[in-house]
Amino acid sequence: MGYAPKILAFAGSARRESFNKRLLAVGVNAAHLAGAEVTVVDFADYPMPLFNEDEEARLGLPQTVVQFKGLLRRHQGLLLACPEYNGSITPLLKNALDWASRPDPGDTVSCFQGKVAALLATSPGALGGLRGLVHVRAILSHLGVMVIPQQKAIPRATQAFNPDGSLMDKSQQQSVSAIAQQLVDVTSRLS
Repeated sequence: MGYAPKILAFAGSARRESFNKRLLAVGVNAAHLAGAEVTVVDFADYPMPLFNEDEEARLGLPQTVVQFKGLLRRHQGLLLACPEYNGSITPLLKNALDWASRPDPGDTVSCFQGKVAALLATSPGALGGLRGLVHVRAILSHLGVMVIPQQKAIPRATQAFNPDGSLMDKSQQQSVSAIAQQLVDVTSRLS
């Protein structure tokens, strides 16, 4: 492949020991191997206040939001690992997406427009975060992101990872790698 698509990767958790950050690392490695240029964002490094349109009108976009939107604009693909809170999206991820969807002064193009995304999830439960992915998919689709159909939810996260960060179940490892490969392929074709 002559063109290396740029993939922005992030987990919907700020926890240092997040299972979804571990899962994201598996996908990031596979995307690198597939030929992508990958940038990993940790929301702990981009703290954003709770979205409030009155505060936005008074103060403008927070600097961390401007930086995150800039990263979104510079990448063609998105790789997300999404924790599930009470059957839905995490407040941290929803807040970041809400802020990033706000227009910049003079900006006529959404930073989500034309992006391709792949979704991963893991949780200690038996469904692995699958219910939350439905909501993330709906939100991203509404924002104009093409979300590839394949996704992976890894159950029993407390027992899913080897000490080196790989997944214990080889078929799960292969599934995550295949999704990352597909994200790179689709993104490079559409870019």
